[in-house]
Amino acid sequence: MKHIAVIFHSAHGNTEHFARQVVAGARSVPDTEVSLLKAEDLTRDPDPLIPFDGFIWGSPTYLGGVSGPFKSFMDSTGRLWRTQQLMGKLAAGFTVSALPSGDKQSTLLSMFTFSMQHGMIWVGNPFLPEQQKGVPYEQALNRLGSWTGMMAQAGHSAPGQSFAPGDERTAHAFGQNFASVLARMAVTEEEVV
Repeated sequence: MKHIAVIFHSAHGNTEHFARQVVAGARSVPDTEVSLLKAEDLTRDPDPLIPFDGFIWGSPTYLGGVSGPFKSFMDSTGRLWRTQQLMGKLAAGFTVSALPSGDKQSTLLSMFTFSMQHGMIWVGNPFLPEQQKGVPYEQALNRLGSWTGMMAQAGHSAPGQSFAPGDERTAHAFGQNFASVLARMAVTEEEVV
């Protein structure tokens, strides 16, 4: 059994919505257990991260970077960095903003750098944008064209918020791919000997 933590911050519910799609995708892979955790709940004590095999980070993009609460969570892991408690684990990231670009790439790069500093192995977003195959833009997998991580677009948090079906499909596929990569990387003790 592999254990994945999807760790996110969501001020208006948009990032949480996509975090739940990522969790559903990861859970669709056999022998995978997935926990959905709020970044702000781990800031005081990040030690609960240690037993997990992989992490999927999720943050809205605020002014070209992760949100303040997510950055506080990242900063709180300094002690784990000094002792390399997360080295060798898999990591990936996703972000949500109101605009198609919204400088989301900067957010993903900060998650990537954070993961690399911890010695983690980064898993990107491997899906080709489907609109090139004739799928309508709003329904296309990876419609925003990001390979560093998963990007989604959400309007300005209005009642009855709707999301592009392609972004929801991408979030599910992103979680499924991450769990599949983790399963393929599993090494049994017999294989090591």
